[in-house]
Amino acid sequence: MLSLNKFKLKTRMVLVLGLIALLPTSLIGAFALHYISVSLEDQIGQRALDVAKTIALAPEVIAGVQDRDSQKLQPMSLVFAEGTGARFVVIGDRDGVRLAHPNTRRIGRSMIDDDGDDNAPALVHGRPYLSKALGSMGFTMRGKAPVYDARGEEVIGIVSVGYLLDSVQAVIDRYRTTLASVMLLAFLLSVATAIWFATHFKRAIFGLEPEQIARLFEERNATLESVREGIIAINAEGQITTFNRTAAQLLGIDDETTLTGRSIQEVLPESHMLDVLQSGQPQFDHEVWLQDRNLIVNRLPVLRGDNITGVVSSFRRKDELDLLSRKLSRIQQYAESLRSQSHEYSNKLHTIAGLIQIGAFEEALALIGQETQSHQALLHLLVEAVPDPQLAGCLLGKYNRAREMGLSLQIDPESQMKALPERLPRELLVSIIGNLLDNALEATLGHQGAGGEVGLSMTDLGNDLIFEIQDQGPGINDETLPRIFEKGFTSKQAEGHGLGLHLVRNLVDRLKGHLTIEPGDQGGSRFTLYLPKEEGTDVD
Repeated sequence: MLSLNKFKLKTRMVLVLGLIALLPTSLIGAFALHYISVSLEDQIGQRALDVAKTIALAPEVIAGVQDRDSQKLQPMSLVFAEGTGARFVVIGDRDGVRLAHPNTRRIGRSMIDDDGDDNAPALVHGRPYLSKALGSMGFTMRGKAPVYDARGEEVIGIVSVGYLLDSVQAVIDRYRTTLASVMLLAFLLSVATAIWFATHFKRAIFGLEPEQIARLFEERNATLESVREGIIAINAEGQITTFNRTAAQLLGIDDETTLTGRSIQEVLPESHMLDVLQSGQPQFDHEVWLQDRNLIVNRLPVLRGDNITGVVSSFRRKDELDLLSRKLSRIQQYAESLRSQSHEYSNKLHTIAGLIQIGAFEEALALIGQETQSHQALLHLLVEAVPDPQLAGCLLGKYNRAREMGLSLQIDPESQMKALPERLPRELLVSIIGNLLDNALEATLGHQGAGGEVGLSMTDLGNDLIFEIQDQGPGINDETLPRIFEKGFTSKQAEGHGLGLHLVRNLVDRLKGHLTIEPGDQGGSRFTLYLPKEEGTDVD
């Protein structure tokens, strides 16, 4: 059996719409032809019967039948036939013997023998009737009526009036031709309509076939369920059209709950998706609290031309982004530390090799001793004052980076950071200290140039962990101070800045800490970080 799926959508629509137009038209045409045929036969039969009854009541016909006067009845029958448009008018006596007939050779012969009809209803029962049969004149519709005597008491003869059914068939043929033309026109019109509609429909679905749309729909559902971000989409009426499983989990909604078709205000009363639907302005990286969850949300309008047809919102937990940011920060710090050390020791080795080649052995030994002594002193300080390996590794990496930049990172020898609470996330602490030191190094290099110095002191005495970082940068004026923690704000010309201090502020807030900024003793700025020992925040 031929399957429509083998054809393109346009071809299928043309075939389907063409058949839809052709089948009803054919059924209506067949019914109309049958109805016309039956109606015409009924009309002709009724006319034949009326003419037969009228002729049977004519006094001259009654007298002619009583006298069996064929000479009188024959011309009368011809006149009656011509005047009524009948094919024939036959008059017979009570025995069914013809007294008048268009074919004079049949006068005197029995009507039953020639016509194959039974005249008993008229001759025996005295009632008129219709008959359709193949007689001596052809296939006709005949009306037969009894002829009563002058007193109207006794049947003395019969009148048969016939109309050929060829005229009925001719009318049916004319109607059939007309209906066939109408059916063909309707089919062609349906095909044209189908082509126009299919073209418009294909344009609306971007030229895709139904099977392609079904496949894309399945892929879209699989994609939505595979991503780790929650996704919600609404239409122009604010009704939910898409809601993936991750969104339900993040918002604490049962996975089995049907949300499609419900209003976004009903499901999430505090959602700002309707604001985007009204304004058409996207919203990126908005931080919101929803059901004790800190989420990062993006909202984008769905446009078709210049019309807003909906809004899509994606969101995920902020702590996941923070964890990713911390991992990236640690990797970056380790990479910078290795790069700095590699670059620094490469220069040192080249210098030592040159001294040996020129025979300056004492200078080479002195340089080796100086390098060893400097690093040994730093390592001894870190081992004694900062037993935590992550914090110590971060400080060592920043020390090497400062030397690579031509700067000096001076760690106060009186510093001590041994009482780090177990609940304090080391990743957060390293990210905060690393960003503050990077900011201080860049500010010092930009203002002081090579030879500048950045100071760091630490203490864990009391209820707080205190870190103090002082740079030799240009300082922070009163106008800039309120904005330095804004995301994207920077005083540097190069791209890629404006995120470090913003991240620092967010992490300090999470740890319930406090950060102060004030002018340094030798110019620049002093950042002082206070982190409570007993108020740390667990990381999920």
